[in-house]
Amino acid sequence: MEDNTSRKHDLSQRFLQFAVDGIKLFVQMNKSYAEIHIAKQLTRSITSCGANYEEASGAESKADFVHKLQIVLKELKETQYWLKLLCKAELGEKIKIESFSCECAELSRIIGKSIITSKKM
Repeated sequence: MEDNTSRKHDLSQRFLQFAVDGIKLFVQMNKSYAEIHIAKQLTRSITSCGANYEEASGAESKADFVHKLQIVLKELKETQYWLKLLCKAELGEKIKIESFSCECAELSRIIGKSIITSKKM
């Protein structure tokens, strides 16, 4: 069975890859005003997810840990919004955006369950 430290490391790496993949997606987008605006918003939210997850790993208390995970979830939800907007506005490659959106949804479920579990402890 995998230990808690290993799972945290894997999730940290996943958030890092999530940000890298998002940045690569945005670099490939056209440079219309709308795409630039959305790309900047997405870059902020996707990079914030991993940074806040790392902060949660160093939390000073259970309450601090839960609070920081809630911030991660909030940033993931914001990311999901911007991705939906890209799809609806037909900006960027739909296949790549949908794949990225699936990873965002999965990370949201993981963090959501972590918040629930941490609150029960």
